[in-house]
Amino acid sequence: MRPQPLAQPIPGERIIRANLVRAIGRWSLLALVINGVIGAGIFGLPARIYALAGTYSLPAFLVCAFFIILLVLCFAEVASRFVDTGGPYLYAQSAFGSLVGFEVGWLMWLTRLTGFAALCNLLVGYLGYFLPAATSGIGRAVSIFVIVVGYIFVNILGIRPSAVTSNVFTVGKLIPLLLFIGVGLFFIEPQRYSLAVTPSFEDFSTTVLLLVFAFTGFEVALIPAGETRDPRRYTPFALLAAIGIATVLYVLIQAVCIGTLPTLADSRRPLADAAALFLGSGGATVITAGALVSITGTLNTGMIAAPRLLFAMAEHGELPGVLARVHPRFHTPYVAILISGALMLVLSLSASFIAALKISTVIRLITYASTCFALMSLRSREGAPPASFSVPAGRVVAVAAIGLSVWLLLSSTWKEVALVAAVAAAGLPIYLFSRQR
Repeated sequence: MRPQPLAQPIPGERIIRANLVRAIGRWSLLALVINGVIGAGIFGLPARIYALAGTYSLPAFLVCAFFIILLVLCFAEVASRFVDTGGPYLYAQSAFGSLVGFEVGWLMWLTRLTGFAALCNLLVGYLGYFLPAATSGIGRAVSIFVIVVGYIFVNILGIRPSAVTSNVFTVGKLIPLLLFIGVGLFFIEPQRYSLAVTPSFEDFSTTVLLLVFAFTGFEVALIPAGETRDPRRYTPFALLAAIGIATVLYVLIQAVCIGTLPTLADSRRPLADAAALFLGSGGATVITAGALVSITGTLNTGMIAAPRLLFAMAEHGELPGVLARVHPRFHTPYVAILISGALMLVLSLSASFIAALKISTVIRLITYASTCFALMSLRSREGAPPASFSVPAGRVVAVAAIGLSVWLLLSSTWKEVALVAAVAAAGLPIYLFSRQR
């Protein structure tokens, strides 16, 4: 019999099942969502999507934001039913059973690994502004090693140091972005917004697919729910507030990049290159430093989320029990952190930003759709944990989000889909072995 999630949070609870500590409050949770979303793809994607869609990249942001808002509404309702660790894995497992839950959790864990690898390579690229040797050869390998090992160490020490780190990086990332927008808006040249060249439907769809990566990451706040105070009440607020903030910032950032940087399509560091034009070399340095802080914060959320997925799956008997071990002093799933961190290191050393990004996005779309299906299933199931947040016309919203997910998945290549199918199948022997034991 699989463990059932608690129907109600326990006020004031500090230590929960498996000795995890509830240390993430309302504002730390909001910071965690912002860190998961803002400051990742937005520092690398403006150039890539402008090359695909030109000025039409601005409405592409709005189309993607509409899709993400539908998803977030589904997540907000489903998340308001649970207080245990696992996030979308736990929702799928509760709604559809052990096997479906395992596949969702397995794929989500993999997307946290590939997403971490994509951002780690982006971080090294921005680090090259200050240390050119860090972008290639042994310098790149050493930089990635130090970054990953540092995250492993902080996360083993406890969820509270990780939450404080997230809060600091959230403030550090928003200040330079607001500076970039606030000054850049005064230097925009309106003639750069040309609508003469219309992108093909395929290019526009690919643009929106790539932008999904810039908007996603919100699910990281749901995974460590077992270490969050009152997650049923705080999670919907954090999700909706963070996506609203991200949408406004993203559209303004892209507008400034288009309106100020003539070579946007070919830029490797678009925000820094644009800032150099209207803020000078000092402005470029500030934006580049802000990018480093921002991406570093996002990587921290990835390191928080990935091990908690392994922990939750092991706790439900779907992965070897050793992954559910909790450090007796720091109350963290240290075995899951070590294993996830080691694989993140390997992937970061071997993957490029765009290659890892595409695989990560395809997996995320599949796992996000599972939560939309879970909303419909849990609404109709007797005895399901009650929701503290209800989406108006929730079933219609869920169907629309699933439909848009399918449209974006059709923009990916068969090679990417085949690779995702292969990694999904690769997890089955582990699942069967763990269930048999």
